[in-house]
Amino acid sequence: MSDFQYYINPAPKVPGEGADVSVLNNEVAKKVGDFHRSFKEYSVTPLTELKALAADFGLGRVWVKDESYRFGLNAFKVLGGAYAIGQYLAQKLGCDISELSREKLASPEIKAKIGQITFASTTDGNHGRGVAWTAQQLGQKAVIYMPKGSAQIRVDNILATGAECYVTDMNYDDTVRMTDMKAKENGWVIVQDTAWEGYTEIPTWIMQGYMTLAVEALEQIKALGENRPTHLFLQAGVGSFAGAALGFMAAALGKDMPITTIVEPDKAACIYKSATAKDGKAHPVTGDMDTIMAGLACGEPSIISWGMLRDYAAAYISMSDFYAANGMRVLAAPLKGDAPIVSGESGAATMGALQHIMRNPNADELKKALKLDANSKVLIISTEGDTAPEIYRDIVWFGKYADGCK
Repeated sequence: MSDFQYYINPAPKVPGEGADVSVLNNEVAKKVGDFHRSFKEYSVTPLTELKALAADFGLGRVWVKDESYRFGLNAFKVLGGAYAIGQYLAQKLGCDISELSREKLASPEIKAKIGQITFASTTDGNHGRGVAWTAQQLGQKAVIYMPKGSAQIRVDNILATGAECYVTDMNYDDTVRMTDMKAKENGWVIVQDTAWEGYTEIPTWIMQGYMTLAVEALEQIKALGENRPTHLFLQAGVGSFAGAALGFMAAALGKDMPITTIVEPDKAACIYKSATAKDGKAHPVTGDMDTIMAGLACGEPSIISWGMLRDYAAAYISMSDFYAANGMRVLAAPLKGDAPIVSGESGAATMGALQHIMRNPNADELKKALKLDANSKVLIISTEGDTAPEIYRDIVWFGKYADGCK
């Protein structure tokens, strides 16, 4: 079996004819952005153009949105957790989130009204750190659980916020179920970036939180003289981030939305498995899911995002760790004239996929189906930096995971 598999959506739908994306509209995106801007750590993350790489690949333009600069936390995930916690507190206060800010929510007056709340979550690192950091900023508590095999540095980063953090002996999805059980037992509020029957409101807020980076990217692209990207590559774990970015593009751009490809690790390719099942239903992947793409090591699709990914994505990729590692090296050691980008194992997955598609004849069918050519303007989101520096150096400096199909 190939370590790079793809499935081309035979009939992607036009926005308005498929899954509902109205929760990801421009009006909501503005409210989300206003709340994020109330944090002093907020700034627009860079959009780096790789002109030499685009020419080498035979593409018109390649842009990389670098989320390693987000809120000083080295990853984008805080966008979702912060907005969801803000929405939860707004609901508890009986007001609209547009009336609140980070400063107001942390004030003694508001804290006296809402009391002490403990937010709980399961994470492979970045999401939990964002939840813990937000709880710290607002004077609340957090308890974070991580699946087996989690890197110690990611545990330490969460502990540094003052949160409790525990590594379980279970995989991600089983740890989510355990966290949900403990939250119910202890009266905690679970802030999880996946959704299941009976738990959809907070995951929806998290997806809405992710829109900020998509809004920024579109504005940055327009500032460069282009109206939109023609192509979008998105990595997926449970699919909340991918669904948010794709859903926002569908809502904002309609029939002009970019041709979108979803990328996953082969050990945890639940979106790929669901798409290839062809019955329209979400299908889980089970097992240890031992991939270097820790942020994508999730086996059960979110029920909110799955319909969007099913209806509007053009293709789905399942690939081995080699391709993510290769993407990290491509970004870290660019062609002359391009700026280097520090991108972690999950962050560089889409660059690894793009490099393979454009330079390997075995992917010609996919390249043609996606209409990737000299007119293409490709947007990639590097969702994280070197969140585990030792792993990053092992891959980029010492060539770990260099064996694979070249």
